[in-house]
Amino acid sequence: MKDYVIGFDVGGTRLKSGAVTRRGKMMAPGINPSGFALGMGNLLKAFRGEVARISEKLGGKPQAIGLGFPGAVDPEVGVVYLPGKLKGLEGYPIVKRLAKATGVPVIADNDGRISIYAERHYGLAQDQDWAVSITLGTGVGSGVLLDGKILRDPHLQFGTQMSHIVMQANGGRLCITNARGTADMMCSATALANQVRDGLSRGIPSVLSDAYFKDADSIDFKAVIRGVSRKDRLCVDELQHWTRNLGWLLVSAVHVYAPERIILSGGATNAAEHFLAPLQQHVNEHLFRHPVGEGVPIMLSKLRNHAGVLGSAALAWEKADGDKL
Repeated sequence: MKDYVIGFDVGGTRLKSGAVTRRGKMMAPGINPSGFALGMGNLLKAFRGEVARISEKLGGKPQAIGLGFPGAVDPEVGVVYLPGKLKGLEGYPIVKRLAKATGVPVIADNDGRISIYAERHYGLAQDQDWAVSITLGTGVGSGVLLDGKILRDPHLQFGTQMSHIVMQANGGRLCITNARGTADMMCSATALANQVRDGLSRGIPSVLSDAYFKDADSIDFKAVIRGVSRKDRLCVDELQHWTRNLGWLLVSAVHVYAPERIILSGGATNAAEHFLAPLQQHVNEHLFRHPVGEGVPIMLSKLRNHAGVLGSAALAWEKADGDKL
């Protein structure tokens, strides 16, 4: 049996899990469905099932368990503020319940902060003191490394709220924050799919039209990228619009946190070949920063789709070692 911890990454559609050694080697990865309708009973059952599966496969219990969630997260309780995103999650003492069920120490944090944990311990921020991580998936997540520190504030959300920056107050889609036109609504993978669906619903010709009218839900981020690969006018135009929106978000990230690099992860980065170059150009052209003309590199996480699990695991190692948050 190897010494290991278990990291969980709870997203809007999937629950990812895996065992992680102290040096960052991931073993026994797993993926289960999540989402609003899952409910706390089923989520706790899924956690317990994965802990049992991994423990059996590796021949012993983990040293600790780390959980990554959206929203404001108390490390010893779980999500304490997240209206409407995952049914029953807000205020539910998932940390204590899972610790009692497994007999293993458990700790939780915001999924955006988890992403910078992953980069700090195992990724592109190991040699950096100033960095911002942005996750692009169902929503937008963010984590911030300032002068070598991953900070927390009394409201539990420092550095994790890039998704809630208002970018288009008039006319944008309504966000969970009750604001319109936030980064979540304009820069997530879901946002791009919604933009294309809107065009399809209005009859704009596209290679995706037949699929849309057969099953509108089939038009997700991956479908849009397939359309881009076929040079579909609607998909290409909306990707360009989405890329500019994301560019403005990253410009704001630089102006607020002064990173030496921006690290992108999440499912949308699997299509980075279609948007990374113009995204970098947009950011470099719009920075107000000294020295003038010096850009900030936008890098693709080497951890990519595993960043959430690895970041939760890094947090769990701190818990196992008794380090203070």
